[in-house]
Amino acid sequence: MQKKYLSTALCLLLAQAAAATVKLPAFFSDNMVMQRQADCRLWGTADAGKTVKVTTSWDKKTYRVLADKDGNWELMVRTPQAGGPYAMTFDDGEQTRIGNIMMGELWLCGGQSNMEMPMKGYKNQPVEGAADAILHSKNAGIRLFTVKRQATIAPQRDVQGEWQEARPESVREFSATAYYFGRLLQEQLGVPVGLLVTAWGGSACEAWMKADWLKAFPTVVLPQTQGDVTKTKQRCPSALYNGMLYPLIGVAMAGVIWYQGEDNWPRYQTYADLLCTMVEGWRKEWGQGNFPFYYCQIAPYDYSLITAAGQDTICSAYLREQQMEAEKRIPNCGMAVLLDAGQEKGIHPMKKQVAGERLARLALAKTYGMKGFAAESPRFAGMEVRGDTVICSFERADMWINCKGKYTSDNFEVAGADGVFRPAKAWIERSKMLVRGDDVERPVAVRYAFKDYVEGDVFCEDLPLSSFRAYKP
Repeated sequence: MQKKYLSTALCLLLAQAAAATVKLPAFFSDNMVMQRQADCRLWGTADAGKTVKVTTSWDKKTYRVLADKDGNWELMVRTPQAGGPYAMTFDDGEQTRIGNIMMGELWLCGGQSNMEMPMKGYKNQPVEGAADAILHSKNAGIRLFTVKRQATIAPQRDVQGEWQEARPESVREFSATAYYFGRLLQEQLGVPVGLLVTAWGGSACEAWMKADWLKAFPTVVLPQTQGDVTKTKQRCPSALYNGMLYPLIGVAMAGVIWYQGEDNWPRYQTYADLLCTMVEGWRKEWGQGNFPFYYCQIAPYDYSLITAAGQDTICSAYLREQQMEAEKRIPNCGMAVLLDAGQEKGIHPMKKQVAGERLARLALAKTYGMKGFAAESPRFAGMEVRGDTVICSFERADMWINCKGKYTSDNFEVAGADGVFRPAKAWIERSKMLVRGDDVERPVAVRYAFKDYVEGDVFCEDLPLSSFRAYKP
């Protein structure tokens, strides 16, 4: 009997000790990257009313905070310049330690399948150049974290995942777009880079938005039960915000990269408004001001391949147009144009290095102030009609436009008062593109590469011009 009482008492003591251990979100763990020289928010749980002591090895400081009645606590620590490895201990009677922490640049990487697509590719869908990149990927200065898929009706407190150093076996399973982005950043900045990926193939923009923000969009039907979420998962409005984004809100970071839009292609009309609302909402929730937001314009693809039988195919150029509009409206953002990097029969283009490195160039130029290279694609600025010829001008094109060794483009069309677009001849004269259609005597509209699948052929330096359309009566 005495042994039984002793055993019971021991179990109670062990249970109490376990309960006293500070618990941290999954992304506050060994091998993490913290944003350098920043006020970084830390949070977790402990026993209600307990004092949590946090000691940071880089400055030997100890911070104290009281867990509230529900056991929640949070505090701010100041991080040093880039370097490491460092450690932190969390103590409320039982000590928790995390180590091999690096100080550097932390980026959140979100979106759908073209952000989620790993370096190994998808079945029958490889990533160009991945084998060589994987073989040469060992680098303790790049750290990777992938949030496990989770769609919920209620906001969650944590995610599943773990930080890993870049090496062939971890990089093979990691987002190709995000990896190429981080690799170029780490190479150019010479500091550790952390990449926190939260993405789900086929996800809608609406799924990454808070339910309150979506009330401004009457056509969006919000879920009422978890059963509603389960039916549509990654396409369910607010479900991924709750399950895969909300737990991350508040982690100090450098900014966000985003590759999404294919799922919204049939609902293109509202995409610019959705994306602007999403970015504004994220920024308010994070409380880090207008952090950088760089995103990929969707690449060309033959969308008739996924259009239901009997339905007309909606041209994806309309969605690209909405993304171009969003770039003008969102402060501190940039758009990586991929009009030369699509795949006619594949919605998951092989050229992920192109996507990742164009995003990185935007960050290097606009966030980190590096110079000496082009970062932003040329953009249509306006049209002038002279007789039977349309003269197109461009901005962000100091080196003028080019057609990679040619002076003509095959992707322009013009329309007269009847609104019917017809193929046109297009040629470069200095910084302008002149466009004339043999069958259109008095053009009032022009468009470029305004198709589902197209190979862009107008550039400034090596960055492609987006598809566009314009009208001038």
